Amino acid sequence: MEWSGQSILVTGGAGFIGSHTVVQLLKQGFSVSIIDNFDNSAMEAVNRVRDLVGPKLSLKLEFNQGDLRSKEDLENLFSKKTFDAVIHFAGLKAVGESVAKPQKYYDNNLVGSINLFEVMEKYNCKKMVISSSATVYGQPDKMPCVEDFKLQAMNPYGRTKLFLEEIARDIQKAEPEWRIVILRYFNPVGAHESGRIGEDPRGIPNNLMPYIQQVAVGRLPVLNVYGYDYPTKDGSAIRDYIHVMDLADGHIAALRKIFTTKSIGCTAYNLGTGCGTSVLEMVTAFEKASGKKIPVNMCPRRPGDATAVYASTKKAEKELGWKAKYGIEVICRDQWNWASNNPWGYQGKPLN
Repeated sequence: MEWSGQSILVTGGAGFIGSHTVVQLLKQGFSVSIIDNFDNSAMEAVNRVRDLVGPKLSLKLEFNQGDLRSKEDLENLFSKKTFDAVIHFAGLKAVGESVAKPQKYYDNNLVGSINLFEVMEKYNCKKMVISSSATVYGQPDKMPCVEDFKLQAMNPYGRTKLFLEEIARDIQKAEPEWRIVILRYFNPVGAHESGRIGEDPRGIPNNLMPYIQQVAVGRLPVLNVYGYDYPTKDGSAIRDYIHVMDLADGHIAALRKIFTTKSIGCTAYNLGTGCGTSVLEMVTAFEKASGKKIPVNMCPRRPGDATAVYASTKKAEKELGWKAKYGIEVICRDQWNWASNNPWGYQGKPLN
């Protein structure tokens, strides 16, 4: 089937995972429209995506500043252009902030998504790939996480993902012509191998890798590791770290599945490596890649953090023909390449 010419709307396309996925979409011949409100992203990311793909492919990329919570912004977009499918990344993602500000999370992640479903429906665009998260599994009784495990989120952020999944399942059940793939990400890390785009969180990072990276470049003095008494080999928690470029390719695989499988319904897939890596193993791997010593401060566990979470990836391998290619050495190499070239992210060093 010919892919060039398929037009994809990417919500949150200026963000970390969105920008890397847009690069891969353009390289695969799709035309891409981004909508982003710059809540946790920057226009510079979109400019660099254009640089990376070159002038010819850049012609297939258009950018719209807008907010999914504004129906008007969505109407403006859908009334001007026909989309073959939507990849829905837009959302807030900090667990700690979601506990402190649940309303902000429900408003942004759910109201925005409901508006998106309504406008897609109105313009008869009923193919969608949705960003979900391993947080929907809570702390599972056994490992690895399989897609049919009981779903149980442990914090407001996780619940917004769980509710978004439930909304998608209900809509698809009511109107079977919808084709929806839900992708449950484990721990997205790394950066594009060029070092031109990567993760650039606002404020103090919530996730391990951007935090390690900011210590390595001297922006933060020490890495706080939460939990040193977990029942694991080194006492630190275990997660499934997946390279953002593997994740980006997972979205292309999901789109292909949607375009070629009438009976997909609303189906969830894990995107992870299937391997657990402890927090301290990740610190060691990053020290090796960067040649920097990372000072570590061992702190008590955070409430709501699980001991070990990693993916079963069999379903994605079998049904999407997708498998993660990169391990933690490559992840750390690419993360350090991005960090050392962009110590202050997209903004440049603050003056104060």
